[in-house]
Amino acid sequence: MAVTAALVKELRERTGLGMMDCKKALVETDGDIETAIENLRKSGQAKAAKKAGRTAAEGAVVVQVDGGYGVMVEINSETDFVARDENFINFTSLVVQRVLEEKITDVEKIMALPAEKGGDVSIETTRQALVQKIGENIQIRRAISLTAPVVGAYIHGGRIGVLTALTGGTEEVARDVAMHVAAANPEVVRPEDVPEALQAKEKEIFAEQARQSGKPEEIVDKMIIGRMKKFLAEVSLVEQAFVKDPDTKVGAFAKKAGGDIQSFVRFEVGDGIEKDEIDFATEVMAQVKS
Repeated sequence: MAVTAALVKELRERTGLGMMDCKKALVETDGDIETAIENLRKSGQAKAAKKAGRTAAEGAVVVQVDGGYGVMVEINSETDFVARDENFINFTSLVVQRVLEEKITDVEKIMALPAEKGGDVSIETTRQALVQKIGENIQIRRAISLTAPVVGAYIHGGRIGVLTALTGGTEEVARDVAMHVAAANPEVVRPEDVPEALQAKEKEIFAEQARQSGKPEEIVDKMIIGRMKKFLAEVSLVEQAFVKDPDTKVGAFAKKAGGDIQSFVRFEVGDGIEKDEIDFATEVMAQVKS
């Protein structure tokens, strides 16, 4: 029986394992999905697969920079306790190093990489072994890279990571800008980068608020202009007050050091993941019943 993409997809959905592992299991069983699942259970991989459906919203963000190239990866666990475990930390270091070496940010391709350059054991196999050892679902969630004349990176508490790209300046300046991004969480680099749809929405809100004040229309117009200018400055990196020197704007800080900010990327652990809310009593009862 031919091993089709649909079969691989079904096995992935049923086990939570990586694409390459599913394909290999199906090739070994000539496309027999039930036998493939049985073999995976025997090999111990199914233990990791059972945990794959559990929400992993904790974990760590890791970064590495090599000259004008930087990478950032988010790797999730179920609890912050595991995120501080030495085995988990070693795994995150291994992954970000391999991502940097291979310049790959697609998660599926990352999992298929050898854990050691030239080795036979994949990152995915290493991940599964870690899941079995620790007993929690661990997932490589996302990865990204930045290329620029100057790239800076900053990690705050292992949970917030930032990469910044500058033209000119130094890596230290880029790191200071990244530190600011971690703290202030700007939406865009410059005011003109704010999407028109968002500007229109904010303008509408400000207009309604101004009209409700009962002031004349000409005053209302001036109020809207003033509030829009303030809004654009608040969400734009270069216009924000620099956290290390509130009297200086971030853009001016970079320029003084000969740099011009081009872009930034900010990751925060678990951002956008819907966590399972289970109270302690419910969790205990569930364990007793099982």
